[in-house]
Order: sequence, then C-alpha cells, then structure tokens
Amino acid sequence: MRQEIEFQSNGDAVRGWLYTPDGGEGPFPTIVMAGGWCYVKEIVQPHYAQMFAENGFAAVLFDYRNFGDSDGQRRQHIDPTMQIEDYRNAISFAETLSEVDSDRIGVWGLSYSGGHSLVLAAIDSRVKCAVSQIPVIDGYLNMRLNNGTVNFRRLEQAILEARRRRFSTGEDTMVPHFTLDTENEISAWPFPEGYEVFGNFQKTVAPNYQYDATLESVDLLMSYNVKSFLPRIVNTPTLVIVAEQDDITLWEEEIGAYNAIPTAKKKLVVIDKSDHLALYSKQTLLLQCATAATEWFLERLMPLNQSL
Repeated sequence: MRQEIEFQSNGDAVRGWLYTPDGGEGPFPTIVMAGGWCYVKEIVQPHYAQMFAENGFAAVLFDYRNFGDSDGQRRQHIDPTMQIEDYRNAISFAETLSEVDSDRIGVWGLSYSGGHSLVLAAIDSRVKCAVSQIPVIDGYLNMRLNNGTVNFRRLEQAILEARRRRFSTGEDTMVPHFTLDTENEISAWPFPEGYEVFGNFQKTVAPNYQYDATLESVDLLMSYNVKSFLPRIVNTPTLVIVAEQDDITLWEEEIGAYNAIPTAKKKLVVIDKSDHLALYSKQTLLLQCATAATEWFLERLMPLNQSL
C-alpha cells in the first residue's frame, strides 16, 4: 500500500509517500529514505521501498525541499545541511504515525544521500540502523578528480562568478547535472553516460526531474565531508554498499569510510562487475542492492532480533 504524505520542514511543506505492508497490522519497523543529487522520489527509490514493504517494513520516501512535489522557493538548490534536516524532520513525522514503530526506525540513502545516512547514523539516536549505498564521502575530492585539473579550474572560476552575480543581483546561476559535452560545458558531475540514464528516468517515471541545480550547490558539495562523523557511529548497525570500479563517488573512498566506522555491527557489500550508474540502469544490479539492504534491515530491525 502507498499513500501520499506531507509534513513541515522549517516552514516548507515536504511531500512524499508512505509505503506499508499489504494486509499487515502495524506498527511496523520503518525505513526513512530520500535521494541524491537533483533526485526526485520517483527515481529508483520506489523499487527499494516496495521490497521493504513486501518484507514487513513501512517506508517514508520524500522529496527534499526545493525539489519535486515539495515546496521551497529556491528551486533546484541543493544544501546538504538542509537535506539532512529534512531527513530528521521526516523521522519526527514518522514518529507521529500509528503505522510506525518509533523504536525501530532505519535510514537508507544512495549517492549524496548515502553520505547523509552515515551522518544521520552518527548524530540522531533515533536511527537504529543505516544503509549507505555508493555514498559521497568527500565532495571536494569528487569534484577535483571528476573534473581533472583544467576543468576544475574552470569550475572554481564559475563558482566565484556565480557568487558575485548572486551578491549583486540575487539571481542564481544554474549548472547541469550531467552534460554530453564535457570538454566545453561545465556540469556538476561530468559523466556523459549519466545524461542518458537520468534522461530516461525523466521520460518514463520521473517527469518532475530537472537537469540542473544552482552552481552554489556545487560550492556546498565541495565543503561536504562525512569523515569527521564516522568515529561517532559506535553502536548503530551500518551497511555500506559500494559498486566495483565506481569512479564517480569513488569506491576506494567508500571502503575507507567503512573501515573508519568503529562499530562492530557493520557490513560491507561490494557489487561486482558494476559502477555507480549501473546500479540505477541495470535491474539485476539494483535487485542485488535492494536485497542486501532488505536483508540487513530484517536482521537488525525485526522484533525477534536481540542484537540491537
């Protein structure tokens, strides 16, 4: 079962979906989930929410402020601090629902929100279990390596020019999520294969998806680093899923982050013969990830489990 939901996050209406198991009686252990860079809730995430519901979980899935069906005046602006606050407000909302067992709440995220889920595991004691899939660990390193030296110089200059424009006029400068012309056009994530993958989402399941974000969003990304939070994940069961040869969010950084998490209640899953975008576009790989996440939540959040 899926129903529409709405809650407030710092004065703006956030909208999403609540999934619940068919025919079951709550309250259910519940997974709170949201997406990555420019994502709307229709991109990939319903596959996971559906599998969670089929295995006895409720799932709260939402659009961040400024995106999709949610309110927010600065459209397509990505502020990771705001997004983490949206997650925390989604948890607060979930606690009010009769369908939700507030003592058994987990978080799930991928790509940018994969990093958010690690932060949430560190800072919010209501999170009893976390899944972080192909997470952003160090946004500056991502941008530096993804762009290469010359294009990174162009990106930094564009960010400064956007800041001056915003100061003098109040107007945002936009940057595409992906571009096919990586030699001549700056983009947030300069991988031409992403243009096709996300373009297909827009044409099929996610018409609310838009290709661009504010250039300030990239500036904020370059100040985003989850490493300082990892030592605080002492007792929260945490699953990290990485894609073999992921050169977008950098699988070696993700494995390093996993190794830095001190809890013994952790697990690393590497999806073989994969990469970052293949986990979106190939159903067999998506199924592997969803199954791994579901099994982790079953192990850690179901009532017969005594290890929490």
